[in-house]
Amino acid sequence: MRPEGDARACVVDAPGGGPAACALALIHPVLSAPKYPKGLAARIHVVATEPAYRRRGLARSAVSVLLEALEREGVTLYGLHASEEAAPLYEELGFTRGPALMRMTKLPQARDGGAG
Repeated sequence: MRPEGDARACVVDAPGGGPAACALALIHPVLSAPKYPKGLAARIHVVATEPAYRRRGLARSAVSVLLEALEREGVTLYGLHASEEAAPLYEELGFTRGPALMRMTKLPQARDGGAG
């Protein structure tokens, strides 16, 4: 990841090589306000742990390091969508539950070629 880019990641290496866990965040601008002085927010998009390495605290470590790095850059607003299983971890890290996610998929309309 490039330091001037909008993505940040933390990867925990497996003992034999390759990734054991990772956390990825995308940084995006928001209007500055007292709680967002640099106008930076981050959405954590991916937190994953290889099945063989689960229940060892690796996801917690990856997210914690990622949050520390984002904080050093001036990010003060964070968002993520958590599974029910993962929600307690994020609550321990300071996240609070909010309203349900709203989502829309908008596909191009098929054109039938007929007059209409």
